[in-house]
Amino acid sequence: CKKIKKSGANVVLIQKSILRDAYNELSLHFLAKMGILVVTDVERTDVEFVCRTLGCTPVPHVDSLSPEKLGTAEHVGDVVLPGSGHKVVKFVGVSNPGHTSTVLLRGSNDLVLAEANRSVHDAQCVVRSLVKQRYLIAGGGAAETEASLRLRELALETTGLDSHCFKAYADALEVIPYTLAENAGLKPIDIVTELRKAHAEGMVGAGIDVKKGRISDMYDMNVIQPLLVTTSAIKLATETVCMILKVDDLVVVM
Repeated sequence: CKKIKKSGANVVLIQKSILRDAYNELSLHFLAKMGILVVTDVERTDVEFVCRTLGCTPVPHVDSLSPEKLGTAEHVGDVVLPGSGHKVVKFVGVSNPGHTSTVLLRGSNDLVLAEANRSVHDAQCVVRSLVKQRYLIAGGGAAETEASLRLRELALETTGLDSHCFKAYADALEVIPYTLAENAGLKPIDIVTELRKAHAEGMVGAGIDVKKGRISDMYDMNVIQPLLVTTSAIKLATETVCMILKVDDLVVVM
C-alpha cells in the first residue's frame, strides 16, 4: 500500500484473476484509509482498452509502479445507471484520451442485449471493410449472380477440364441467391431463374427484393454492401475447397 501511495496513484485498477487473489479485504481497508479508490475485477480483455483510453501502462507487480506509468483524470467515481441498480465506474476529464470510444448497450434481458451487441459488431465490421477497401457493390445476390453469368460464358468459350471447373464454380455462386430466396420464404427456383434472366438482359444491379418478393435493381433501392465482404467470403470458400481437394486419404480412428 505504501508503494502505491508513494507512486502518486489515487485510483488503482486491478485485473480479474482466477488463479490467485489479487487483493484481500485488509489491503482494501488500508488503501481506503489512504484515500485510494480501488476498481476490482477488470476483465483481461478490457485492460488494453483501458490503458489506451487513460494513457497509462499496466504493471505486473506493485514494485514496477512508477509515476510515468500513471494516467490522469479529473474525477473518478461510481455512477448508478438510471432505471436500474447497476453501477459503473466513470472517468471524467482524461488529460490525454486515446483514440477509443465506448458504446453502452442496455436491454431488458440477455437475449436482447446479445442481439444488440451483434448488430453493433456487424456495423463496425462494415465500416472496417469500407476503410480497407472503399468500394460498394449491389446486394441481394446481384454480385454473385453476375459473376456466375460471366463464368458460364467463359465456360462455353473454354474447352477441357477448365470448362467444367468454370461451370461448377458458377453453380456454386448461385447457391447464395438461392439460399437468400429460400430464407425469405420465396420460391427459390423461380426467383433465381428470373434473376438470371434479368442479368442476361444487362441489368447488372438486379437482386432479390425480399420485402416485395420480386427482382429489383439494388442500386435504386440502396441495397449495397462492401466489396471486401463478398471477395473475402469467396476467397475463403475457394481456399477451403482447394484444401479439401488436396486430401488424398482418410485415416479412420475407432
